[in-house]
Amino acid sequence: MAEHARVSIATVSRTINRVPTVDKDLARRVWKAIEELNYFPNTQARALVSGRSRLFGLLISEITNPFFPELIQGFEDFAIENNYEILIGSTNYDPERMEICIRRMIERNVEGVAVMTFGIEEPLLDELVSRNIPMVFVDAASPSEKVSTLAVDYHHGIREGVQHLAALGHRKLAFISGPIHQKSCQLRKAAFLRAAEEIGVQPAAEWLVEGNHTLEGGTRAMEEILKNKDLPTAVMCSNDMTAIGALRVLAKAGIRVPEDISVIGFDDIHLAEFVYPPLTTVRMARNDLARAAFSALRSHVEPTHAHTRRSWPIQTKLTVRQSTGYAPAVGLGKTKASRKAKGKQAKPLP
Repeated sequence: MAEHARVSIATVSRTINRVPTVDKDLARRVWKAIEELNYFPNTQARALVSGRSRLFGLLISEITNPFFPELIQGFEDFAIENNYEILIGSTNYDPERMEICIRRMIERNVEGVAVMTFGIEEPLLDELVSRNIPMVFVDAASPSEKVSTLAVDYHHGIREGVQHLAALGHRKLAFISGPIHQKSCQLRKAAFLRAAEEIGVQPAAEWLVEGNHTLEGGTRAMEEILKNKDLPTAVMCSNDMTAIGALRVLAKAGIRVPEDISVIGFDDIHLAEFVYPPLTTVRMARNDLARAAFSALRSHVEPTHAHTRRSWPIQTKLTVRQSTGYAPAVGLGKTKASRKAKGKQAKPLP
């Protein structure tokens, strides 16, 4: 390679490692030689020489939830653009699996880890802390110079959602949360209750149901709400997968959306636009999360990007589609028998 480019081995090494002080003409010759020889650098060997792996870890909760592949795509785009690689670990909400993912990342010498699980198992992260590996968390983090936080403004988007329902005449509001032990789920529920209080509404206790951020969890939670004699006219969900599960239950029960019950999700995954009816939801842009997470980690490991900022704001905004409409003139609780009759005539979903 060096001979082909007519430069020294050291110049090849510094060019491949993108050392900025390399002469531009020499660097061009090296990159031209790389192209002509179809050369692929050994990244592990480069890491041994440079002392840097240029590898970031990305921990997510559940690879089957469309939110996370969209987040991974954004994070990888920023990594490739800046000459980094990523190592993905999906915990599936299992502490043992999370421990294996962390061990694998340490073995691969990651330079930083973005913990995007929306639920922190702090004792499991002690290994990363003890090795002084920078981390970025969503919503909450232990105070440390090596830790950054992505601070999601749940209140703004959820407040927009509740006020949207209020403007449509809804006062009987329900909320399906995620796993309530998770900080992000607590924040979303608190934002909903505060927004409801602002419009003078106190949701019934039986309309506040805990889900688990999955389709199945949304299905079970909506079935639980429908067991009540009196029903809400609108349901806000802690994420879109929950809302899609709720839509399925309402369709099977012969309850029309949005004519009888309006539904709002949270996340605005790509699928939300294609369910029926298209889902009104609070948008939390995965690209914003990915950019902030990558930038936070990069600020820890690159002196030229270092700064004292440790909290990165993430905005939320309501996206209105067809799953929300005016509140029915007659409460659903009074017409439940007729809804059940319609449900018997409705074709069951596959």
